[in-house]
Amino acid sequence: MCGIAGAWWPAGQPAEHLEQTGLAMARALRHRGPDALTAWSEPAAGLVLGHSRLAVIDLTEAGAQPMHSHSGRYVIAFNGEIYNHLEVRQRLLAGGHSPAWRGHSDTETLCAAIDAWGLEAALTACCGMFALALWDRERRVLTLARDRLGERPLYYGRVGKGFGFASELRALRLLPDFDAAPDPQAVLALLAYQYIPDPLSIHPGIAKLLPGHLVEIHAGQAGTPHAWWTVEQSVLAARDHRRAGHGDLVGRLEAVLGDVIGSQMLSDVPLGCFLSGGIDSSLIAAMMQVRSRTKIRTYAIGFADSAYDEAPHARAVAAHLGTDHTEAILHEEDVLALVPEVHRRYDEPFADSSQLPTLLLARLARQDITVALTGDGGDEIFGGYPRYLSTPRVWDRLQSIPAPLIGAAALGGSAAARLLGLLTPLLGASGLARKLPDNLPARLDRAARILRSRGDPVQFNTQFNRVASDARALLNPDLRDGLEVPGVRGMDPALLPDLGMARWMMGNDLLGYLPGDILVKMDRAAMAASLEARAPLLDVRLLDFAWTIPDRELLAAGGGKGVLRRLLDRYVPRALVDRPKQGFAVPMDQWLRGPLRPWAEDLLGPTALARTSLLNPRSVTRLWRRHLAGESGLGQTLWAVLMLQGWALGDTDPI
Repeated sequence: MCGIAGAWWPAGQPAEHLEQTGLAMARALRHRGPDALTAWSEPAAGLVLGHSRLAVIDLTEAGAQPMHSHSGRYVIAFNGEIYNHLEVRQRLLAGGHSPAWRGHSDTETLCAAIDAWGLEAALTACCGMFALALWDRERRVLTLARDRLGERPLYYGRVGKGFGFASELRALRLLPDFDAAPDPQAVLALLAYQYIPDPLSIHPGIAKLLPGHLVEIHAGQAGTPHAWWTVEQSVLAARDHRRAGHGDLVGRLEAVLGDVIGSQMLSDVPLGCFLSGGIDSSLIAAMMQVRSRTKIRTYAIGFADSAYDEAPHARAVAAHLGTDHTEAILHEEDVLALVPEVHRRYDEPFADSSQLPTLLLARLARQDITVALTGDGGDEIFGGYPRYLSTPRVWDRLQSIPAPLIGAAALGGSAAARLLGLLTPLLGASGLARKLPDNLPARLDRAARILRSRGDPVQFNTQFNRVASDARALLNPDLRDGLEVPGVRGMDPALLPDLGMARWMMGNDLLGYLPGDILVKMDRAAMAASLEARAPLLDVRLLDFAWTIPDRELLAAGGGKGVLRRLLDRYVPRALVDRPKQGFAVPMDQWLRGPLRPWAEDLLGPTALARTSLLNPRSVTRLWRRHLAGESGLGQTLWAVLMLQGWALGDTDPI
């Protein structure tokens, strides 16, 4: 894994300035690649490419970057891994392409494939995670590309009179005339979803390249990005197989996943696995152990609060598999030490509170290993979230309710939610709150929003993604005029009748929630520790297979992941993993009323709110008081507010 960055001034820059800029940008990303910092420039074009290297495959100079293709036509700065690169080499040889290989890195394989087939054909042939910048010396064109599902980040945009790109914003901020002001639209999205969805970034004029897309830059001007791969392609290719069904699904899944894990265990540095004791990570660990001659290393984080602690489950699975297991327990003092620096680790505001244990898990693993396999993607691809089972029923019932009744119920729900929010402190003081359902105002408001989305599947799905009930109210009124919460990228609704609501929602999560939240959380946490995280369940070979599984097999009665569960039964007793889905949740409500309260009150005080001018002080103060009065479920929204404030007031210099 690595960090990539670069800048292009078509009007030209002195060679020395280009070199210094490239090295400075690479240095800002040194946590992503501490093994080497390099830059390559073409002064005649005004272009520089920077690279910070985490050496994982081919640790010699033959794997150094930026790398020239064998023909000399292309120069690449590459961040990621091509897991099937040995197969790609064989294809090249079988097709008559026999370059004089300099080493055995996957970057060199990719360069040779680009030389032979062109960029898009080469990317299509590759299974991996990546973000790259490719300079075509013949056409004088710079192309940026990102992997299918967005495992690796890539930001780009105009900066002053030039153009810049980088794995993280911190490298772009080094460029002259960079506009560091926050984009109100991105702030609103953060408050609504806890993350900033692609293609937005926190800074105006800087975009995230969408997963599965590439964009060409001519003379420092970016064209319109276009898709080189789409989720819909995978869905449509699998449609006939899914309808017909086929034989031994579990056996086929075992074969595909075994091949994927085998290819992802390819590494020239120590490798291990994150293990929560859930279905996904337990299956990854089990199949890794089968393929290893020695005990694999597994890592888990637990909580002092037993209600959130999964460490005993991970420990039991590790004991059954015979792994070399390491765990750490997260205490309140660990949280207090970590929270003030979280915004620096994530570089732009990000507010999934499970980022805290993820940061500590990556730090724990990096003491022994450089590469960790994770269970990310299992829920989105194999139907693991409970909402995939419950939401279709809600959607079907919603369509049968007459529209006039929907409008009246929705307005009534909103009004009731607002009234209950105002009365919560009084109800709490009188003891009446104990007689009401937990978090009733937020639940009423969410129900009202869902009711209003009747007949509009895109809006319906958006409401399920939102965390804050009224994000606009939290934004400074001077910033929110004309702004609405942006939608999250999703699948073509025309596929809904064919797929059904559950599978359509899974596709939406692959396009929105997964790259915007889950993969950002893991990338920044792992890279902050200079650890490469790999996600076997997101491999395109497995994704293509998963779409062929009939719904009745995938979304089994009593819970999702039907086929995945049956495969895990071959390796781990069901009793060790059969429990309600918990996720990597943290007791945020309790922490904000307890050990984190002084820190939070500093960021939410009048002086701090006035300094950033991003939030509405009255709304934020009201939210904080409701939380302190005992209303539950507000911790997630408050965490987004706090992460925004911490970022706006904090130090965003390199880690």
